[in-house]
Amino acid sequence: MLYLGRRYRLKVQIDPTAKPVARMHGAFIEVTLPERDPAMVAAALMSWYRQRAREVFSQRLPVVAEPLRWVRELPSIRLQFMKLQWGSCSPSGRITLNPWLVRAPREAIDYVLLHEMCHLRHHNHSRAFYASLSRHMPDWKQIKTRLDSRAEEFLRIEVDRVG
Repeated sequence: MLYLGRRYRLKVQIDPTAKPVARMHGAFIEVTLPERDPAMVAAALMSWYRQRAREVFSQRLPVVAEPLRWVRELPSIRLQFMKLQWGSCSPSGRITLNPWLVRAPREAIDYVLLHEMCHLRHHNHSRAFYASLSRHMPDWKQIKTRLDSRAEEFLRIEVDRVG
């Protein structure tokens, strides 16, 4: 299992009296379930990743937004599991982020947050958009390349291997 770019071993524990729950414990992500069920493991992990994503994104958003003159107030963020995208920005300024992004290193999370916040100023991928991105994160291309090269790994959860 991946979290913030690091690998953790998955440990599934069966406790007939337990509600499905996942938590980090040392080098493990532990899932406790009332019975061995791959779908239940996947659901507990998705819930855990969603909660971690909410926490990490809310911590990083103000840090990334702070130097951006065009950001007067932090945009609202919505989480949505997606198969092909890390994030998007609506014309109204609402940012949608993929909770699976929390599996990537912090620099990749910051890149995606900055990318979407640059869309608050430039609602396209124009030269001005990329100039803003480069001004605030000069190495964004390398970070994006590393993120894209591991996208398949970050965007999948192998349910059949977790049960």
